[in-house]
Amino acid sequence: MKADGAIRVLVVDDHTLFRRGLIALLADDARFQVVAEAGDASEAQHRAAAVQPDVILLDNHMPGVSGVDALPGLRAAAPAARLLMLTVSEDELDLAAALRGGAHGYLLKTMDSDMLAAAILRTMAGEAVVSPEMTSKLVSAFQSRQGEASSSGVDTAADPIHSLSPREHEILAHIARGASNKEVARQLGIAETTVKIHVQHILRKLKLSSRVQAAVYLTGRPG
Repeated sequence: MKADGAIRVLVVDDHTLFRRGLIALLADDARFQVVAEAGDASEAQHRAAAVQPDVILLDNHMPGVSGVDALPGLRAAAPAARLLMLTVSEDELDLAAALRGGAHGYLLKTMDSDMLAAAILRTMAGEAVVSPEMTSKLVSAFQSRQGEASSSGVDTAADPIHSLSPREHEILAHIARGASNKEVARQLGIAETTVKIHVQHILRKLKLSSRVQAAVYLTGRPG
């Protein structure tokens, strides 16, 4: 019996055995309710539009359309859903592509059930989450993005970071170190709601869509 307010989850993975196992794992936790499942990107988009889940757990390497390439369609089908990649890939290029595509997190299938549950809860609280094993690859992901910008002739001198206020610079630095809104608020002695507002302004000014992208942005900048 699920408790009222359970987080509604759509599970997308082409491996039936893994998908069933993940569904069974989530079914044992009253905080979650699996409302649909899909084995490919097309089916996932239809299911997402029909059930409007809170969270979509999405594999990347699927036949046909990959998880990363499916992100725009899923965002359009379920605009309010939080999109979490759940994959075996530790490739920083996959990480970069997922973050640029609007994923709210990048998780590895090797993580244990408690960590997965915590990641889902954190993303529902507005945070972006990345498996600890991938954190060190955020810099590589950013450098890849910068390399693409340079090769396409983008003027990197007009850095939008200069539009941030001193307080926003301070909060961005905490985000890059992986601090949550609550931790930032405690360290700076301000309200958590104030931190959330600052984070929204930072993302808008930097033209980013998640805290993870903000961390990538700052961590990879030259000193």
